[in-house]
Amino acid sequence: MNSRFGYMKIVYFLLSLSVTLILIVLLSSGFGKAPPFGKFVSPQHGFWQNAEPLNKKYSGDLNVQGVDRATHIYFDDRLVPHIFAQTESDAYFAQGYLHAKFRLWQMEFQTIAASGRLTEILGPGPDSAFLNNDRRMRRLGMVYGAKRSLTEMEADEESKKNLAAYTNGVNYYIEHLSESELPIEYKLLNYYPEKWSPYKTALLLKYLSYDLTGSESDIEHTNAKAHFTEEEYKLLYPIMNEASSPVIPKGTIFRAPPDSIAPPSTADSLYFHWKHADTVPNVVEPPAEKGKGSNNWVAGGSKTYSGRPILCNDPHLGLNLPSLWYEIQISTPDYSVYGASLPGAPAIIVGFNDFVAWGVTNAARDVLDYYQVTFNDNNKSEYWLNGEWKKAELTIEKYKMKDGSEFTDTVAYTEFGPVLYDNSYNGKGRVASNMNLAAKWTAHLPSNELKTFVELNKARNYEDYLKAIRYFSCPGQNFAFASKSGTIALWQQGKFPRKWNMQGDFIMPGADTSYRWQSFIPQSENPHIVNPERGFVSSANQVPADTSYPYYLGGDYDVYRGLQINRMLEIMSGVSPEDMQQMQNDNYNAFAENAVPFMIGNTKEILLTPDEKVFLDSLRDWNFRNENNFTAPTIFVTWFESLEEMIWKDEFDKQPGTSVLPESATLIELLKKDSAFSFIDDINTPEKESLADVITRAFKKAAIKLAAAKQEGRLTWSKFKDTGIRHLLRMEPLSRFHLNTGGGRNVINATQQFWGPSWKMIVHLTDTTEAYGIYPGGQNGNPGSYHYDEFVTNWAEGKYYKLWQMRGEESGDRRVKHVLKLSPPFN
Repeated sequence: MNSRFGYMKIVYFLLSLSVTLILIVLLSSGFGKAPPFGKFVSPQHGFWQNAEPLNKKYSGDLNVQGVDRATHIYFDDRLVPHIFAQTESDAYFAQGYLHAKFRLWQMEFQTIAASGRLTEILGPGPDSAFLNNDRRMRRLGMVYGAKRSLTEMEADEESKKNLAAYTNGVNYYIEHLSESELPIEYKLLNYYPEKWSPYKTALLLKYLSYDLTGSESDIEHTNAKAHFTEEEYKLLYPIMNEASSPVIPKGTIFRAPPDSIAPPSTADSLYFHWKHADTVPNVVEPPAEKGKGSNNWVAGGSKTYSGRPILCNDPHLGLNLPSLWYEIQISTPDYSVYGASLPGAPAIIVGFNDFVAWGVTNAARDVLDYYQVTFNDNNKSEYWLNGEWKKAELTIEKYKMKDGSEFTDTVAYTEFGPVLYDNSYNGKGRVASNMNLAAKWTAHLPSNELKTFVELNKARNYEDYLKAIRYFSCPGQNFAFASKSGTIALWQQGKFPRKWNMQGDFIMPGADTSYRWQSFIPQSENPHIVNPERGFVSSANQVPADTSYPYYLGGDYDVYRGLQINRMLEIMSGVSPEDMQQMQNDNYNAFAENAVPFMIGNTKEILLTPDEKVFLDSLRDWNFRNENNFTAPTIFVTWFESLEEMIWKDEFDKQPGTSVLPESATLIELLKKDSAFSFIDDINTPEKESLADVITRAFKKAAIKLAAAKQEGRLTWSKFKDTGIRHLLRMEPLSRFHLNTGGGRNVINATQQFWGPSWKMIVHLTDTTEAYGIYPGGQNGNPGSYHYDEFVTNWAEGKYYKLWQMRGEESGDRRVKHVLKLSPPFN
């Protein structure tokens, strides 16, 4: 980047913030009080100080109370730090210092959100949105779970030591932070950072569990159960789609458990109770966004040109600035590890060392269930359980507002967990006000996920990897693994309740402990695969195994990304890292391949206008690739959404509450199997519609929207999808919008509007590791820095950086741009 462009970027930043000042008054209705104007624009301390020159130096020599030996940090030209420490504690101190230096506001803001304290810095928000978020976090048990996990972590001496070192590093930076150096967000919101603690790290890890926990649509499915017969429900909501290609290949033989479990004797009358409408939750909010997920795979040596494994991972998460990840290398005398770290936590989450590489995807298993409880009165002091009143543990939650006022809430804790919904909080109408729902979640259990990553950072072989992941409880993850010795593996790891068939898919009775989780699936029985004959392992949030797996696999699974990944890997040979880059960026839509020919074949073209036929011809000529400059993906998505509405709307609108709609993959299978599928007919019209009638009407309806999009210049896929990376405060001047990208749902390159590959990594495990990576952001969380969004354009274009796992003897390499030394006092 030339200096003139860099200068203009800084000018734009300053001008944008000046415009932001004008908007602050408008924003203050949502963000509480605006900052004092004079203080905010002060030349000495205000936002001007956040503009960094292109040639800013990060070198220095600091005498630090907190390190035992001299620790060197070498920054390369992308501002990636390479830490060289003599002890692990010093390395984590340095990591904490760097996270705070470059991502302090982000890491603290996320822990504030996790602990239900947004109102303290933002006020209650429009329509009390921030207060409602805070209440949900605390009522769900985020703080409760974080405290229990912290106790577990600190019971392990190594974890306690690592947390302390990391915390000391963060706090050293905070203690020496001047007002002029405060991140711009603190100045905008007029508050100051708090002291860091291991508890905040536990909160951050729990927040990640919240973001990645699988199916959370029990309430919506309870509605569906109330309106459909058992046969109808299982047809509309199958656990496994016929097109699925499971994580563990079909036909795998699993060991049967020593015993079986069955539902309680009252389940038919109290739990299943098909097609009734007398106890329906009153859902008014739409179901959560679908299409989220991640990819990982390993091509074994038999598939690669070198004979060595290549591991690939791209976790799909929210696209935010500052980015979720912070790229880093940590080296001690015992190990050297490189990858993506999580600001707010020590160690590297996804990465590689001199011996192994690992990557993760979400397991999408259902580990959060609801129980309906009955209180003896509005005080919620007792609830009915096993034929008697049992005392509830009441917690008083106080929410401080930015203006100094306070809101008080009472949360009841039961045998099953905290009561999330009751007569004082119904999730903005998600449930009826007379329903009391306790949430039972594996994230409430004591756990030490941090130890998994610390141990993976040091792993040398498969046995080390297997030992490390056993500490991981929640959220369930698919851990892909490869070693330089040639071993490849994938374990689905987590603490998964052992459930009877369909347990937890619906709200469960909370008056009887027989509906509790009775036990957990033994870790050794979790789905896994090691050195398979097919030469590769993979996962993409699809169902982990077929029906031969002996445990119930309730969850919310993807279908087509996993199918396409496995189809490509099956036929590949002699692959290189460049092939894997192309595969991560692949835009082939396997769902469209399945759906489009069928839909066109059932369209009454004679009823189409000339303009509508142009849209249809574009689909007919489509190669099913969601490329950024194609119009066919826009036409297909709009048409299929119209078809879904026409198939489901009439029946689902009859329901007093909202049910989760069947998956798109399920709908196309049902239509292809049965052209007389009962939902095809519109029950609101006197005539009986045929499949062709509905598909044609759906197309004509979609054509109206498509014509409007064409008129507005939004018909090409990238403009229609309109990918953007939003600042965590959703402030436009600090965000990047209108990126020119392909991809989408049902595509390996799963880039959607505000969701997509958050860290793309490819590791070729040759003698000298060859690795590539990129994420949609930049190393510096300061919007006034060139390094704030440095990687975004290359990320959108599908490019990668070669990752430099620096060696100690390379300290004089030309790639080193800054050197920061942390020394003990008087050293």
